[in-house]
Amino acid sequence: MGYHTFDAERADKLEVAGRRYRFVSAEELLWALSLSSDETVADLGSGTGFFTDDVAPHAGEVYAVDVQEAMHEYYREKGVPANVDLVTSDVIKLPFDDGDVDAAFSTMTYHEFASDESLAEVRRVLAPDGRLVIVDWAATGSGEDGPPVDERYSADEATAALREARFEIEHTAVRPETFLVIATLE
Repeated sequence: MGYHTFDAERADKLEVAGRRYRFVSAEELLWALSLSSDETVADLGSGTGFFTDDVAPHAGEVYAVDVQEAMHEYYREKGVPANVDLVTSDVIKLPFDDGDVDAAFSTMTYHEFASDESLAEVRRVLAPDGRLVIVDWAATGSGEDGPPVDERYSADEATAALREARFEIEHTAVRPETFLVIATLE
């Protein structure tokens, strides 16, 4: 399985827009998700709901999935949009029925849950034409922000794992510190 999870005691750091949008903007994430207003979306590793809040106005229902209840407590205090449900769960065992989710995304958390089992679980809960968007810290980055470089994956490693899990890679972008992958079900 992946590496460490982000320390919930440092949750305030996840709310600094200038830092977060430096690595992926709301516009880029929404473009990658390509949502319609009635779709159900899962934010895998939602943390404080920073990016969940950007997606919620563009979706029917959003599941903010995080393994740490403390992150959900932070989100509750901040204010959760009406169409967002907080789900405390590991990605390896999502509490959704087969095909329940139209799209899923992970912003800076893929390295925390990356495994064959987790990708199979995401595949299980995605609808037949489902889309998965991953933005994560790149193994080629400097390590000044995010997790240590040895806990990161390269875009090539992530796309290889997705292909192995029978996802089709629609788009890949590699930037100095991060990568973005858009995958769909084959």
